[in-house]
Amino acid sequence: MSLAVSGPVHAGLFDDDVARKQITEQQKRLDGLKEQQDGLKEQQELLAERLARIESDIKNQPILGLVSQIEALREELRQLRGQIEVVGHNIDMAAKRQRDMYVDLDTRLRRLEQAPAASTPAPASPAPSPAAGAAPAQVASVAAPNDEQRAYDAAQNQRRTGNYQGAIVAFQSFIAQHPRSTLAPRAQYWIGDSLFNLREFKNAIASQQKLISAYPDSSSVPDALLNIASSQMELGDTAAARTTMDGLVARYPSSEAAEKAKRRLATLK
Repeated sequence: MSLAVSGPVHAGLFDDDVARKQITEQQKRLDGLKEQQDGLKEQQELLAERLARIESDIKNQPILGLVSQIEALREELRQLRGQIEVVGHNIDMAAKRQRDMYVDLDTRLRRLEQAPAASTPAPASPAPSPAAGAAPAQVASVAAPNDEQRAYDAAQNQRRTGNYQGAIVAFQSFIAQHPRSTLAPRAQYWIGDSLFNLREFKNAIASQQKLISAYPDSSSVPDALLNIASSQMELGDTAAARTTMDGLVARYPSSEAAEKAKRRLATLK
């Protein structure tokens, strides 16, 4: 019996080592993005100080020269705000991927812990024969959730490895096969997120709007709205992004997405 179990357990542990390495690499990337964000904020503060000094000296220097300097500094500030917004979004996405990796690793560890117990056959007990047709229905009811979870996990693995196009196809197939699954709204969200990572921002917005329309009561709606706002920012439509985030904060004030929207709105003011 121990030999029969050792193979899957060893393979599972090997997968977990890979997952831990991915988490470590993701943490390094997250730390690098945070350092980049801190550097940009420092540049922004320096430019703001320079702008304040120039404006305070405006009475003692030629007006035209000062105006041109002020406009140049303001343009630099606008560019820095845009860069900070992009880096902030990348940090949010990296943190979300890292959380997904932790959840995936924890799930696999739980399965490994349960494997020895599951592999020990329960003693047979006499039972009345099921009615004709009952056994296939029972098998289907048990197998369906397992197939559903496997299909979703396979799509997630495509996304985690950076194969966003493959993830889109896999999640679309999942929704087509399991339209009433509780995972279907999240699958639709990941389609939009993958399109965002492919820089197909208009398609990302359309995909997230589809989620909001098809699953209006889903807990994924706030995340979809934030992803729409991020896509609008990337398209240069700051006004639309602000409107979207204002709506997100108003409708879902206690959500994590709303907290992120508040921070981003503060950088736009």
